[in-house]
Amino acid sequence: MRTRAAGLCAAAVVLAGSVTAAPADARTPSPASAVRIAWKQCGTASSPTLQCGSLDVPLDHANPSGRQITLALSRVPHTAGTYQGPLLVNPGGPGGSGLALAGFVASALPRSVAAQYDVIGFDPRGVGKSTPALNCDPGYFAPVRPDTVPATPALEKAGLTRVRSFAAACGKKYASVLPYLDTVSAAQDMDAVRRALGAERISYLGYSYGTYLGAVYAKLHPQRVRRLVLDSVVDPEGVWYEANIAQDYAFDGRHRALMAWIAGHDSKYRLGTDPRQVEAKWYAMRAALARRPAGGKVGASELEDTYIPGGYYNGYWPHLAEALAAYVNRDDSGPLLDAYRDLGAVSASDENGYGVYSAVQCRDASWPRDWRQWSKDNWAVYERAPFMAWSNAWYNAPCAFWPTASLHRTSVANDRLPPALLFQATNDAATPYQGGLTVHRLLAGSSLVVEQGGGNHGITLSGNRCLDTYLSAYLADGTVPRGSGAADAVCPALPDPEPPAARTASVSSPGAGLHALLGFRR
Repeated sequence: MRTRAAGLCAAAVVLAGSVTAAPADARTPSPASAVRIAWKQCGTASSPTLQCGSLDVPLDHANPSGRQITLALSRVPHTAGTYQGPLLVNPGGPGGSGLALAGFVASALPRSVAAQYDVIGFDPRGVGKSTPALNCDPGYFAPVRPDTVPATPALEKAGLTRVRSFAAACGKKYASVLPYLDTVSAAQDMDAVRRALGAERISYLGYSYGTYLGAVYAKLHPQRVRRLVLDSVVDPEGVWYEANIAQDYAFDGRHRALMAWIAGHDSKYRLGTDPRQVEAKWYAMRAALARRPAGGKVGASELEDTYIPGGYYNGYWPHLAEALAAYVNRDDSGPLLDAYRDLGAVSASDENGYGVYSAVQCRDASWPRDWRQWSKDNWAVYERAPFMAWSNAWYNAPCAFWPTASLHRTSVANDRLPPALLFQATNDAATPYQGGLTVHRLLAGSSLVVEQGGGNHGITLSGNRCLDTYLSAYLADGTVPRGSGAADAVCPALPDPEPPAARTASVSSPGAGLHALLGFRR
């Protein structure tokens, strides 16, 4: 498969439809509309030309003259003579801030391609620098939390008390806002941004949940879509309860892949050459931390928070392997505490992201309101895939008690779009492979590029030249691959990382920049 994939990466692609390099509606933004956003310089060392702005939008798009909220925006302006219009970018979530992503995408794309776009980042409603920004229950994730596995009535009661209190706190603080925190409202915000930019159409690059946001926008405004890139694709037919259960099985597989990687480097970590033996030691560490949290901070729940990121991105594997080896072999919890600080600890911005995550997912689609259904389903998952089953259940459990009624799930089936380009890794845990296949089927004329054997979440602009070649060609002139199988093109995955030579050495990975922006639980 790798040999075939390498050949496909070099194969010619075909021109999709009649998309041209610089349509008239993209060359020159309307000055009368564009002045609605007052851009100011806010450059950084890595993004010196970055600009920041804001836009007021209706809280309720059905009542445009009613209460207004504010979206925070960022922009890297185009510099080429050929102007292809705005490229909106979103890192996922729901709840992810996209302001810094604009600078990253503009610098990670080939200069000749990025220069043709105004790359636009934004904090969706409720997020980050947009106002109001949610923080429902500060300190909700403060250590040490109850063990996620409700093995006793007391643990189950403690978990239910926590999630009920979180849902109630959100309802009390943001009663007037929660009915308007949903994907459809966020998509309508995107169209308000389009109008403020003076653009007839927009292009879009979304990761993770951002793929669902982009697909919903395309459903609502197909005539406003110029180019649509969806990377690590949410299965829209599982939004959201079923999608989270599917994640549990996929993350268990990625955790076992980490255990196998550690076993394959036994000369470094000394935890055994049998992946099952390494996994048993991890679960023994979990049991020990449930009894006696490391440093008074890392109990069983915090351990899961620390290792779940390894399911998103294998660049974290050496850090996590060293934490396990030090704890098991040397009774040294220092590396584990470092890993928790780097990957598991929750900041104020994370609390904001979780508030929006909960508000949007709980509002978007129906959830079981009977806890007995949650208990039955998640114990069934736990029997087969224990790694993240109950951690994920409690993460989403406020939706069982959410104070705002749920909407109906949005169908994203669409035959009115220009060709869209989808990217999907076969072993992605956060958005399992089926999501890419489903959206490929639902978006008529779309093309799917698969990273064979890849397990990372967010795969373009992460060092895989084969994938990025397809992305760049599409953004440059609309070309997409066309194949006869389930995928239109296949790229081989990058190799897993190697352990650092020194115990304290850091690991440099080509995807580190992107994954620092995408975050976890998306």
